[in-house]
Amino acid sequence: MGAQEPQFISVGKNDSLRKIAVLKDAGEAPGLFWLSGFKSDMSGTKAEALAAHGESLGKQVVRFDYSGHGQSGGKFEDACVSDWLEEATAVFDSSADKETVLVGSSMGGWIALLLALKRKETGKIKGLVLIAPAIDFTEELMWKQRFTDEIRETILTSGRWSQPSAYDDSPYVITRKLIEDGRLHLLFDKPLFLGCPITILQGAEDPDVPRQHAERLVDALPQDDVTLSVVPDGDHRLSRPEDIDLLLRSVDALIGS
Repeated sequence: MGAQEPQFISVGKNDSLRKIAVLKDAGEAPGLFWLSGFKSDMSGTKAEALAAHGESLGKQVVRFDYSGHGQSGGKFEDACVSDWLEEATAVFDSSADKETVLVGSSMGGWIALLLALKRKETGKIKGLVLIAPAIDFTEELMWKQRFTDEIRETILTSGRWSQPSAYDDSPYVITRKLIEDGRLHLLFDKPLFLGCPITILQGAEDPDVPRQHAERLVDALPQDDVTLSVVPDGDHRLSRPEDIDLLLRSVDALIGS
């Protein structure tokens, strides 16, 4: 594959300056831009498969790690959606210099939509592929649905709560900052129009982002060309060989559209 050692760009100012790790493989348009999920990074199964596929097609591929994730600087518990969106935007502006398809997984789907709305007028975004998109997850999936009154009270009074992880041995910290900042970026409370095709891949057996959440996103995009593909036995990660094949076929359809 292309360059394996990341380049680093600085995002933010003064005390909020973060070093963000970026991998960019040169190639033709339309390019591919990967956005990872919450507590995931650009070396995951889907990200690596997308990069290899993009290289095989001679396409530009850009991926990066959010602050507090992977090879980027910063502490996870210091960051929030505003930071990760700022980083995604900075990497997109500096590295994705061609017409591009955004590919976002879980939280990366939310960031991809926010980025597409921010950069809609550039004409550079050809389409989106969203894998189990966790739109507004800090509010809709965490605060309202999963958190008990006790957990909410702990976050409000202590400013943090240690969330056990189903995918990692170590728990991760959910901060009051993360919850409150997430409310600045909610998408379900406003009409959405991206002006490009959107493909959503959703596992019917996803315990983290339910199918109804993806269907709600479809309903929120009435003016856009949206395709929802439900994998009957699919989980949240959608990282099995057959899931990866579906992802790459979905990407190919947008590249060629």
